[in-house]
Amino acid sequence: MEETYLLNVEGVRKKILHGGQGELPKFQDGSKITFHFQTLKDDFERTVIDDSREAGMPMEIIVGKMFKLEIWETLLSSMRAGEVAEFWCDAIHTGMYALVSKGMRRIVEGRDPLEGQKHRCGMGNMFDYHSTGYADLDELQRTPQPLIFIMELFRVEEPWAYKRDTWAMSKEEKLAAVPVLHSEGNRLVLRKDFRQAAEKYQEAVICLRNLQAKEKPWEEAWLKLENLVTPLVLNYCQCQLELGEYYEVLEHTTELLQKHHGNAKAHFKRAKAHAAVWNEREAREDFARAAHLDPAMAAAVKKELKLLGERMRKKHVEERKRYRGLFEAPAAE
Repeated sequence: MEETYLLNVEGVRKKILHGGQGELPKFQDGSKITFHFQTLKDDFERTVIDDSREAGMPMEIIVGKMFKLEIWETLLSSMRAGEVAEFWCDAIHTGMYALVSKGMRRIVEGRDPLEGQKHRCGMGNMFDYHSTGYADLDELQRTPQPLIFIMELFRVEEPWAYKRDTWAMSKEEKLAAVPVLHSEGNRLVLRKDFRQAAEKYQEAVICLRNLQAKEKPWEEAWLKLENLVTPLVLNYCQCQLELGEYYEVLEHTTELLQKHHGNAKAHFKRAKAHAAVWNEREAREDFARAAHLDPAMAAAVKKELKLLGERMRKKHVEERKRYRGLFEAPAAE
């Protein structure tokens, strides 16, 4: 098809390689766009830089969520479902591509796309580092240049038609999601589906931590969010105890107690995790601390201490038998 310029977009040319179906989708704020893409250099060989098909996963972006490479939202918004199009973009639109590509490659490699970043914005990261960790992207970062993007649009989903990832939610949506997730977690616990329940509690904690990151630590707004986080973390730890993930419980309860020294439930759950991995002294200290902080827990602590004593005695008996067998002479034949 004949090459045409995109309306009102300087430095962009579009060529439709395969026509799409239906009307142009409604690209409203919050809509999710799913597509495959190929990025090429504008050289004689049309050198391929990235190919989402080779990576084995399509790309998704949310309209209006300030994706670092803003031109992609513009390009995709000109396409119909099923359409394949080639876009030539001048260097004025491609300066951030190296950072975007770095993040996508890290995701495919199973790594954190934000690993090592010190700044909140992409531009800050661009100036803070000399290398992206990928030689071809370092070249693009040093010398921004025109790029060619070949895109295939699969679908555009309305904001209410898919489960929103936490990062894509507004502040109000995150706050509204927390009690729902908390309630779902409690329901799953009653069904003894501890793994699914833990995921619900964890998702709620992530929502709140994202909101906390925008507040000044220990000030009123931050503390209000922290008060919501604490019971969710404790519920998550209870699920992990049921699943036998004792070291994870130790990690999360210790982190919680560093902020809230007087939380009896955190001491109690950490004590149970210590007991499960044979840390007798630490378990007894945490049980004692829990009973001291909350006398209502004294009966539960007494029961756990009795169980701990029985387990430790049984362990010592088994160890003595094992060691005795090591030093006994073998019977004569």
